[in-house]
Amino acid sequence: MTIVLLVGTARPDLYFLIKKNFTIFSEVYREVAINYVDDVEPEKLMRKGIDSMLESLDPYTVFIDEADKQNIDIVTQGSYGGIGVTVGVRGDKLVVISPTEGYSAHKQGIRAGDVIISIDGIVVENLTPDEVQNLTTGEPGTTVMLTINRLGLDQDLTFELQRERIEVKNIDYSGFIDEEKTIGYISLSRFSQNAAADMQQAFEKLQAQNELKGLVIDLRNNPGGLLSEAVGIVDIFIDAGQKVVEIRGRMEAQNRVFKSSSQALAPSLPVTVLQNNGSASASEIVAGAMQDLDRAVIMGSQSFGKGLVQIVQPLSYNTALKLTTARYYIPSGRSIQSVTYRHDDKNAAVEKPDSLRRAYQTQNGRTVYDGEGITPDMLVGVTKPGMLETALLQQNRIFTFANRYVSENDSYTYDALPGNVFEDFKSFLEQNNFKYKTSAEETLQKVITELEKQDIPSSQTSSHVIGLQKAIDREKAKNFINHAGEIKKMLHLELMSRYGGETARRAASLKVDPLLRQAVQVLKNSDRYNSILSGPG
Repeated sequence: MTIVLLVGTARPDLYFLIKKNFTIFSEVYREVAINYVDDVEPEKLMRKGIDSMLESLDPYTVFIDEADKQNIDIVTQGSYGGIGVTVGVRGDKLVVISPTEGYSAHKQGIRAGDVIISIDGIVVENLTPDEVQNLTTGEPGTTVMLTINRLGLDQDLTFELQRERIEVKNIDYSGFIDEEKTIGYISLSRFSQNAAADMQQAFEKLQAQNELKGLVIDLRNNPGGLLSEAVGIVDIFIDAGQKVVEIRGRMEAQNRVFKSSSQALAPSLPVTVLQNNGSASASEIVAGAMQDLDRAVIMGSQSFGKGLVQIVQPLSYNTALKLTTARYYIPSGRSIQSVTYRHDDKNAAVEKPDSLRRAYQTQNGRTVYDGEGITPDMLVGVTKPGMLETALLQQNRIFTFANRYVSENDSYTYDALPGNVFEDFKSFLEQNNFKYKTSAEETLQKVITELEKQDIPSSQTSSHVIGLQKAIDREKAKNFINHAGEIKKMLHLELMSRYGGETARRAASLKVDPLLRQAVQVLKNSDRYNSILSGPG
């Protein structure tokens, strides 16, 4: 009774402060909007005030205006109204990165690489990809006129495309990844509505095709989504009644424990979960719960570390507020939040020192730690692209070459990039004066600049500089040979996507994925798999 009275007496103080400060804020806003020396735009002024207020909190509490509502609809509803294209920048042009298979743009022949000129007569030259995307979205059944330029054609093409309800796929690929077809693979790209049902359906389909001896769940670069879907996915692999995640907030009513609620479809099937630094939120609930319950071997690199729960609160005029209301904790009791946020109007991320990280125990007694996302059971590094591969991507050379190849060839039916295509690519780079700087060249340029500052005559240094530059050029030539395998892979995957869509690209990429190969090896070696998950002693 005393607690109820204390809570009851605290609320009027809170509501009084809200009313008081809202009155002051509205008066300041009105005076500035009406009487400031220069004209101000009331909407921009208010949006600035809202954004500044929310910036004093965590980075996930944000105001969502009508233009951004589509991104929330994708998560909460799993769909949006559009024509099915992903738009991006290549060089100084806005291009179609990929049309979504089965929808209006794809069905009417829009291709990856098409340069967008205008939408409904609006020239897009100075727009951002998000602004272009917003022009293509709208109510299903309405139409949009898209004008594009395609390499190899003299005239622009105009398409009348009908907007449809685009169903966003939670699972972007599933299938078998070993020759015997005993190891299944499911790649989950998001946790939108029905993600758990989609996962179960994909799993049951694999089971129906052949006897499964292992499963790989790929959560790399999955930013998360709905908490309930993460719980539903873990539910497939653990028996009923086990804690999956707990959320704790400021209000008692927000606290809740989520447990598995149904009989597991695969309570003992060996499972590996792949993750990387792009795996966050709901992805970390799945990986963390499976790790804490010793139900899967987690492989890859450190996850992102987002342990905060948000709700989407609808507001007036088709806007909304995404608001952090709680933190979540996985079965061992640990939080996966990798940073804390100071509430001093600076919104500064503060890293948690190792001395403050606490140890917890998995179900089998393995030691795990909080405060840094999910640390994989098997830390497998990813080879980062070198300067050559980075330059090819930054300068859009692979993308542009693929455009040219598609304009000149009706098909591409190879399991790997043919040697003649690679030679064509090298000629293409020479013809288009491809250049890039290595770290050695940048260092040499600094030396030359310093020599000039010291007024040292070039006659004394030119032969040495020329010699060094020639040595660098020789190394760059070797670089192309040494990195030929990686470049061929990049070209092959780009061409696969042009002729077979993202599904074909994904299938081809799995064949050359080193982390996936290691995951298969772990699943096929039961002694190694069990030793990783077993506790001390």
